[in-house]
Amino acid sequence: MNPENNELFRGKYRVPSARLPAWDYSSCGAYFITICTQNMEECFGEIRNGVMGLNDIGCAAAQCWHKIPRHFPNASLDRWVVMPNHVHALLR
Repeated sequence: MNPENNELFRGKYRVPSARLPAWDYSSCGAYFITICTQNMEECFGEIRNGVMGLNDIGCAAAQCWHKIPRHFPNASLDRWVVMPNHVHALLR
């Protein structure tokens, strides 16, 4: 962790890393990604009768996800889901 950030936030947002220290994350592999909204605000849509309904922001998140291979040709999209306050995805 950057010492400047530690002093800036006084360690408030320090979360132990789940990364493997010896793993080269630039290497090929499948990566499980979770992206959460700030304060877990439900800004991507809502679940009704067990079905996720995307709002405009949720649709924009889905569109951006689909564009990842255009920006990173070596990336391959696998399963993914947009939830009200987060996105889960597998990226290869």
